[in-house]
Amino acid sequence: MERILPPISLAASASTTPLPLARSNGVSWRRLRVGAGVAFSAVVVVVCFLAARRLTTTSWPLQEANVALVLTASAAYLASFFLRALGWQRLFPGERPDPSRCLAACGAAAASGVVLPFRLDYVVKVSTLRRLGGVRLGLDTVALSIISLGLVDAVAMLPLAVSALAMSDANFRAPLIVVLLFGLGCIAVLLLGPRLVLLPFVSRSTRVERAFSRVGNHAGLSRSTFVAGAFLLGCWTTRVLGSALLLSALGVGFSPPFALVVICLAAATSVLPITAGGAIVNVGTTSAVLLALGVTQRAAINFSMASGMLLTLSALAAALVGVVGSIVLSLQRRHHPRHATPA
Repeated sequence: MERILPPISLAASASTTPLPLARSNGVSWRRLRVGAGVAFSAVVVVVCFLAARRLTTTSWPLQEANVALVLTASAAYLASFFLRALGWQRLFPGERPDPSRCLAACGAAAASGVVLPFRLDYVVKVSTLRRLGGVRLGLDTVALSIISLGLVDAVAMLPLAVSALAMSDANFRAPLIVVLLFGLGCIAVLLLGPRLVLLPFVSRSTRVERAFSRVGNHAGLSRSTFVAGAFLLGCWTTRVLGSALLLSALGVGFSPPFALVVICLAAATSVLPITAGGAIVNVGTTSAVLLALGVTQRAAINFSMASGMLLTLSALAAALVGVVGSIVLSLQRRHHPRHATPA
């Protein structure tokens, strides 16, 4: 006699076995990505170190540097990240995140930019900002703030670009003019504001019109825009000061014009990084610019390696301070919740 088996529930079977399997696959894939990222970063750092050893006679870029000036330059680099975080916080529509979250996101993105190509550091910035506690932020809110940050950041660099253009020779005028024109275009966007949708090519696509409408409604001239611009101008100024101090520490001499040209040209190159990472592109650009300015090969390579290293360490320190500050604020909110005021 044939034995009849009870029917198997598909829902029950789907709810038992695939979930652990999916979780294990997710964990293994996450570990694989982290391991690949760490391995790639280590390879890039080793290659840069071997290249520096090959091209210079010193085994360490800061081997013969003035320690006091190096520490002062590092403090200036670290201060630039704090100023950038304060400027970015002012550009959020609606309720803003705390400065610690912005600082952690800025530091993590800058540190990851050493090896990440094609502006993938923005992914790190967005994910870091959203993972930390505090105000809940949607992707559209973060995207609008990043677009506004790029516009105001380019405008804040205009005074430095004009000064660098006035102090440089004909060899550097073309890329500096590109930086200048880009900044002027960002000023036009901020001045137009909601009137961006009136541009002729915008009305051809509903998606483009909707996107320009949202950007124009948010990225207009306001008190927050001017305050953010002041913070970002301070960010670039402290970075120029840190580069000038580092040049002096390496024996080149205290030369703010050299630092201005280097900072502006590195910013122009990092708009579209095409090699291993934005910071590595900046290292190569810095060396080429200093060599063209008459600096010796040894000093140019030592400065480019040292500035990249100090900026990366400052970014990691800023990210650590931001994460700790965000955790402390989250714990304070849990222990001291806001009491609703009676109506």
